[in-house]
Amino acid sequence: MKKLVAEFIGTLWLVLGGCGSAVLAAGFPELGIGFVGVSLAFGLTVVTMAYGIGHISGCHLNPAVSVGLWMGGRFDAKDLLPYIIAQVLGGIAGAGILYVIATGKAGVELGGFASNGFGEASPGGYSMTAAFVTEVVMTFIFLIVILGSTHPKAPAGFAGLAIGLCLVLIHLISIPVTNTSVNPARSTSQALFAGGIYLQQVWLFWLAPIIGAVLAGLVYKNLSPTNE
Repeated sequence: MKKLVAEFIGTLWLVLGGCGSAVLAAGFPELGIGFVGVSLAFGLTVVTMAYGIGHISGCHLNPAVSVGLWMGGRFDAKDLLPYIIAQVLGGIAGAGILYVIATGKAGVELGGFASNGFGEASPGGYSMTAAFVTEVVMTFIFLIVILGSTHPKAPAGFAGLAIGLCLVLIHLISIPVTNTSVNPARSTSQALFAGGIYLQQVWLFWLAPIIGAVLAGLVYKNLSPTNE
């Protein structure tokens, strides 16, 4: 239960920090942080939680990460569904807090509420194929970095930085395409509040990241050195 509570809190912070930066700060006239700022915000949420709860739950914060770690032989199958449920609920809680804050201003227009999408819901108007390929590849690389940096033979103590910086880079690449998911819990939480086309398209942001994570787990099993 402690692990599940940690995952709930961590995913809440990921959504509140990452999506919150997009909804509240990215377009602010004087202090707009833009794509770079949002990318950094997402990475910082992971870095801070990696050191805050990593020793409790492993700091997955993402159903695709849990699936990838399981496929890579690093995570017990019996914990997979409870982790995913905790992550989705944490994401929804984070989005709920963000919604309360964002709607506390007169005349606010939430728009897509930092949701993910393709076609007309893509920030740059990219197609479903482009979005699918982007999410698969970005999640694949994300899991390779996670599996590699947390390996017993990797330098100790630096995994959180490597993983957080990787997420920053992923966002810098893919925000224009899908608004960057690589995380089904993050996509679901925002789509539930944005509704419409974003909720209709959320299936892709479950399917593509999980495919990328499964592929990464399989590949890393063959790349990984022994633990001895």
